[in-house]
Amino acid sequence: MNFRITPLNIVSAIGLGLVAVNLVSGKSTAPRHVDMSGFYLLILGCLILVTFITDMIFRFTLKDIKRIWVVELIFIFIATILMLILQKVV
Repeated sequence: MNFRITPLNIVSAIGLGLVAVNLVSGKSTAPRHVDMSGFYLLILGCLILVTFITDMIFRFTLKDIKRIWVVELIFIFIATILMLILQKVV
């Protein structure tokens, strides 16, 4: 099996690491400690699942690794912009 690293794999790994750190670490009062409630961890888990499925869709439709990187980076950029716009609206 040929394993290729893609941008959505990197985003999924970062999200999975964040979930793992928040589940394993105890409560802290440090100034920069990010404490997520169970609801936010559930939402982050769902987003990890969506990025994994989206990555699989891009892998099956696009065979060239350079094209996958370009399309996934554009996808991440557009999703980030839309999240920022929705955050400002709400």
